[in-house]
Amino acid sequence: MKYILIISIIILVLLIILIISSQYFYNLAILRREKKFLKNNDDLSDNISKLNHRGLTWVESIKYKTISILSNDGLKLNGYYIEAKEKSDITIILVHGYTSQGKHMGFFAEFYHEELGFNVLMPDLRGHGQSEGNYIGFGWHDRLDIISWINYILRTKGKNEKIILHGISMGASTVLMTSGEELPANVKGVISDCAYSSVEEILTYQARKMYGLPKYPVIPFTSLLCRIKAGYSFTEASAIEQIKKCKLPILFIHGDKDDFVPTSMVYKLYDAHSDNKKLLIVEGAGHGDSYATNMSEYQKVVKEFLNKILK
Repeated sequence: MKYILIISIIILVLLIILIISSQYFYNLAILRREKKFLKNNDDLSDNISKLNHRGLTWVESIKYKTISILSNDGLKLNGYYIEAKEKSDITIILVHGYTSQGKHMGFFAEFYHEELGFNVLMPDLRGHGQSEGNYIGFGWHDRLDIISWINYILRTKGKNEKIILHGISMGASTVLMTSGEELPANVKGVISDCAYSSVEEILTYQARKMYGLPKYPVIPFTSLLCRIKAGYSFTEASAIEQIKKCKLPILFIHGDKDDFVPTSMVYKLYDAHSDNKKLLIVEGAGHGDSYATNMSEYQKVVKEFLNKILK
């Protein structure tokens, strides 16, 4: 009887520790708040903040319209729309990364607006920027929000509008997750820059890299907590499983020096897509750094991809 009591106490203590740990990691990664652990992270290049600043500066220098929609679950989502200088029937939806905001995608918007003459939409994902939401969706609930933005474009621009999705980091995984849903024929293709394969895989990778923790038992318990608090689990939020259902052309981009979202993930994603795909590995580029590292090659490959799918 004594041993049973001791074992029960040990199990209870371990369970309490596990619950506290899961709550800690949920607050760290999922809850909407400042992510101090990203500061001075050696895996994140200074080029990211420089590009974000450049993008924000460019957006604020031109005429844009702030718009909003309601998500399926009642959140007010904010976005920024830039009309093409000359009438265009092509809209690019630019999707930002983790802890960023729509206007930070201005460095891509400048290229699409100034050089290609597209209309541009830059939404703030839920839990980011001026959009509502007290948690980060890591692309899973965001995929439905992107569909709502697609429908907004079709309502305002007309049934003949052609739409391209382009995301970076978490935004890239978001557009890949979106691609597996039933989308209007107006959506012509997807550009994914440094996406992770699934939420479970990237959080497992980061838990091991940053804290030396194994996958079990913290990641499954944090996933369960995320299901309770935010309404999704890490296992279901899979870009790989979504693109297995995707019929759209996809351009995959990744830096060969990416240690934040390891380059190995892009090969898994590429292999999971059955057809009509292209892969660009940018030499010397870290996470989210491909555009800054080799802008001319990046733009060249994007133009070739768009010319092929839009002709």
